[in-house]
Amino acid sequence: MRTSTGAVSRRQFLNRSIQTAGLVGVAPQFVPATVLASSGRKGANERIYIGHIGVGGRGLSLYDELGALRQAGECESVAVCDVDEKRLERAAKRLGPKVAVYRDYRYVLLRKDIDAVVIGTPDHWHAVQFVHAAECSKHIYCEKPACCTIEESKAMVAAAKKAKIASQIGSQGRSQPEAYLMHRYLANGVIGKVHRVECFHYPSPEDHSRTPDSDPPPELDWDLWLGPLPWRPYNARYLHGVFRWLLESGGGQIRDRGAHVMSCAKYWLDADHQGPVWVEATGTPPSEGLWDSAVLMNVTYKFENPDWIMTWTQMPMEEVTRRYPAEERTAEELAQPGITKIIRPGYGAVYHGEHGTCMHWGGDGGTWAERKVRQWQPPPGAKDVYKSPGHMEDWFLGIRTGKKCIMDIEYGAGVANLCILGNLSYILGRRLHWDESKWEIVGDEQAQRLASRPQRFPYTL
Repeated sequence: MRTSTGAVSRRQFLNRSIQTAGLVGVAPQFVPATVLASSGRKGANERIYIGHIGVGGRGLSLYDELGALRQAGECESVAVCDVDEKRLERAAKRLGPKVAVYRDYRYVLLRKDIDAVVIGTPDHWHAVQFVHAAECSKHIYCEKPACCTIEESKAMVAAAKKAKIASQIGSQGRSQPEAYLMHRYLANGVIGKVHRVECFHYPSPEDHSRTPDSDPPPELDWDLWLGPLPWRPYNARYLHGVFRWLLESGGGQIRDRGAHVMSCAKYWLDADHQGPVWVEATGTPPSEGLWDSAVLMNVTYKFENPDWIMTWTQMPMEEVTRRYPAEERTAEELAQPGITKIIRPGYGAVYHGEHGTCMHWGGDGGTWAERKVRQWQPPPGAKDVYKSPGHMEDWFLGIRTGKKCIMDIEYGAGVANLCILGNLSYILGRRLHWDESKWEIVGDEQAQRLASRPQRFPYTL
């Protein structure tokens, strides 16, 4: 972390919180040596102590997703952190009196007894908190999309490799039961070589509220919520949740759900190490309001060696329903273990192969494969694929064994790059050429400058 006047060490940065951060609950605790994390990899029977950074709606859901592991005695949540005191209060009640409560995430990273952190903050915070957590040798589960800029994606991958930690990005669609069936179906070439993946989604919303700027509510640390973003006046239409519809802090549906649907495509087609050679996007901007992500959108990604195309289309919901109607499941199917009722999610992808097509809906907490995929019976000698025990469980395997997680930061950042490139092409109105070996835009100086952005001190990479 550097300023114009020189270098600032990680320890100096973290220790700033002792003087400057707003402490809500208790100070960093001294704990008995018997509970301190051992250096290196956790043993098979050692409990993993977890700190939660960001405990809003999604953040608390991530706590719930650790429930089975917690009940099995494999982990314990010992700290929660949020810049909104009302959310902190709610989380403290849910987790109980033994959990330490903080407003500033740097307190969590200072805790030597914490082995791992779960980051459920808005998108613009992911990279900075991920890098700082890796520098403090914490294993990391970070919500998707991994980051907001190409510069951030490079920094996150480098930090995780240097720290040799287990990382998992929250594109949990890869770990769903029917994702395994879809992966196996495609890996065995049932529809032949896939030459096109057609991703579909309903539009990004528009803000017609005309809400004026105002003072932030007393429970919110607005400066800390902004973090690495440039300072701006508070407006209720910047948060919570709706940060997704601003290009600066979110990026629209392509970064929100694209990080799920395109994640599945890259994984199932064994393309986690393959990037596009060019990206081209068009879109319709909002007619008014604070939100500026594309409402309707068309993006094409061209891959080579092997050659295939992926498209991302945001279209009116009635068109989604007409072109991609969700499958009705029979009572007999619904009675089978692991089968989920289709809730007409309005997003997913069609895979076009040499010998036909196959389709899935969803791609995040619900990945639903069509009937022919679910009913396909592998013949003798068929290829099997990895069957995730669950997204959190797969992360714990990485922590305990050193196995690369199913959505390791290298893979998660690669998917985030697709979403970022789509938005940059939309903003600039032209095709962008991409060098996957360097993670760089080529032949376009203006676009390459937009692959990074300034960050506000001290919340910097």
